[in-house]
Amino acid sequence: MKVLSMIQPWASLFVLREATYETRSWRTNYRGPLAIHTSKKIDKDVSNHIAIKSLLGKHGYTPENLPTGQIIAVCKLVDCLKVTENNETWAILEDGRIVSGNDYFMGNFIVGGYAWVVEDMQILDEFIPAKGKLGLWEHVLIFMF
Repeated sequence: MKVLSMIQPWASLFVLREATYETRSWRTNYRGPLAIHTSKKIDKDVSNHIAIKSLLGKHGYTPENLPTGQIIAVCKLVDCLKVTENNETWAILEDGRIVSGNDYFMGNFIVGGYAWVVEDMQILDEFIPAKGKLGLWEHVLIFMF
């Protein structure tokens, strides 16, 4: 299965669907099952921001108990959309959709970057320890959608 590593708290916010998109500077043509892995790194400044702490707290997480170095969820990657416009509080994607509010503020919607669109996010009952890698990488996971 393809896996994407993400830094905390962004990984948990994405998996918990507090953030709709994962933004990247690069496009992928891959579509299909995708596992979400939390890197060992935690962005402490972001994790301790009052708004982020509040969003994490809704789900029982604190900056101290975020999972790291583990595959925590699976989903389906269904699209990878180029950011065509950024207006400092909202952005427009190549399919015309407007990104605003928390979705905008929890991503990096730089013009020319990409918003990855996923469906069917499923948090794993038991997290799987794994060493992350850059880009999309492979891990043997048996999971049915």
